[in-house]
Amino acid sequence: MFIEHLALLQEGAARWIEWRTDNPLAEPDLSKADLRGANLKGVNLSKVNLYQTRLIAANLCEANLSKANLHAANLHAAELTAADLSLANLIAANLTEVDLSDANLIGADLIEANLKEADLSNANLIGADLRRANLREADLSAVKLIRTNLSEANLIAANLSRADLSQANIHDAELLGAYLYRANFHRANLSEAHLSGAYIIRADLSEVNLYKADFRRANLRKANLRGASLTQVRLRGANLSQANLFKAHLEGTNLSEANLQGAIMPDGIIHH
Repeated sequence: MFIEHLALLQEGAARWIEWRTDNPLAEPDLSKADLRGANLKGVNLSKVNLYQTRLIAANLCEANLSKANLHAANLHAAELTAADLSLANLIAANLTEVDLSDANLIGADLIEANLKEADLSNANLIGADLRRANLREADLSAVKLIRTNLSEANLIAANLSRADLSQANIHDAELLGAYLYRANFHRANLSEAHLSGAYIIRADLSEVNLYKADFRRANLRKANLRGASLTQVRLRGANLSQANLFKAHLEGTNLSEANLQGAIMPDGIIHH
């Protein structure tokens, strides 16, 4: 950390903006700084080195953190509403209980980040990398997760209602008890994912790879599974009433005790 950079920031937003304008090629280093509770609303922190910086409960609403290095930073309970974190490095960052609603996280690296109980509602995470991230009980309602990598992520009891996960990689992710009402999974990879007890009513699972996924006791009422690969999927005790399974592949699928009342079967016939 450069002490002079921290001193400039502590002089206030106006002084920081002036210095960054006069020094466009400078690479500010605030690594390992203690900025707990700091008011950084709307501040330009683009490309700043914030490695292991303590930003607990800081106000970063509408801040520009694009391409910033936040590797292993501690942002517990920080306010990041409408912040720009596009292409930011957030590997192993502590983002528990943060407010990231309406934030821009396009292409951000969130590998192994801890987002437990975070609010990401309406955020844009298109193309982000969330491998092995902890999103347990997080609010991801209406989030854009198109082409996002969520393989091995923890999404237990997360709220993904109306989220767009089309073409996302969700291989071997934990979604037990997750709320997925009207979520869009079109052409996503959910192979070997764990969705036991999940609420998946009216979700779009068309053309999805569900190879060996676990949907035991899940509620898939009125879900669209048209053309999906359900090879060796576990659906014991699942509710598939009025679901669309037209042209779905069910080789080796366990449907024992499943409710198929009114479901459209792979051959187009409605199950009675």
